[in-house]
Amino acid sequence: MKKRVIAVLTAVLMTASLAGCGSGKLSNDYVTVNKYKGLEVTEVAKNEVSDDSVEQEVQSRLEAAATEQDVTDRAAQSGDWVNIDYTGTLDGVAFDGGTATGYDLELGSGSFIGASGDYQGFEDQIVGHNTGEEFDITVQFPENYQSSDLAGKPANFHIVLNKIYQKITPELTDEWVANNSESSKTVDEYKEEVKNSLQEQQDDSGNSQLKQEVQTALLDQMEVNKYPDGAVDEQVKQANDYYTQIAQMYGVELSDFITTYLHMTEDQFNKKIEDSAKQAVQLEEAVKLIAKKEKLEPSDKEYEEGMQKYADKAGADLDTYKEQVGEDVLKDAILRDKVLDYLVDNCVQVEQSDKN
Repeated sequence: MKKRVIAVLTAVLMTASLAGCGSGKLSNDYVTVNKYKGLEVTEVAKNEVSDDSVEQEVQSRLEAAATEQDVTDRAAQSGDWVNIDYTGTLDGVAFDGGTATGYDLELGSGSFIGASGDYQGFEDQIVGHNTGEEFDITVQFPENYQSSDLAGKPANFHIVLNKIYQKITPELTDEWVANNSESSKTVDEYKEEVKNSLQEQQDDSGNSQLKQEVQTALLDQMEVNKYPDGAVDEQVKQANDYYTQIAQMYGVELSDFITTYLHMTEDQFNKKIEDSAKQAVQLEEAVKLIAKKEKLEPSDKEYEEGMQKYADKAGADLDTYKEQVGEDVLKDAILRDKVLDYLVDNCVQVEQSDKN
């Protein structure tokens, strides 16, 4: 992540027109904010986490804690897990994406090619084989398969069955809870812990939605006098650098990433980036004005705590994260968060049908 990329990524691209009761204007050389208190935004419902959601999350956590038990006294059955090597060929030639080693597959999951015509499914043909066996199977790709070179065609796979095993999911007991939770000791306490965690996630999601809404509303209430020298160009550069890095992760050039994965032309992409950059600069100037007017500048402690939260979310050491992102960029993001929280606290939520 590079400097100022946070501002680029948080710039809002929506263009909804929002109105509301006025408040005093704020202005500097670059922007005029006609209104920032009482911004009208779409109402975000606050829903309570259901018991079913808690049970599903608990089950998911139990399954994540499952242990493996090797099967050595019988052949593979549907419901077993297997570890396999496989090589797929079409007319004797290996094809892209058809080869893997050490792949874990649940038989009967339907993850691989299913039965078609006279051909059994991939997973079905592993059933009945034992650990250590090597064998060949033939499957037929479905007619609507994503690769036109393979769609509807039969292909051969050479399989090496490395291991058969079962996943043993633990039962939810007080003992399991005591060994796997830092705060709960009983099943009931653990379910309450899970419920609180899910509720916090849900509330955070709702708050993020409100922040996006107030950003859009604030931008709609602003007039641009001019942009600081070089500010928009810097934002555009950082956005392009970011997407170039993403394209490299996909193993393609940026131009190919734009057309293949973003489904837009380069001209459309460049226009989006420029619009986003301008909005990011506008928002940054508005944040400064509001923070000064409402005395929202974070304390040193708030800055440090905010940077730690960003580092934790990124799964990084704080000092390393500061160096990668830049302390000034992080401080800008924390200040923006505090101002947006203030705007959320002072906004007016209205039902969708009531908005202009």
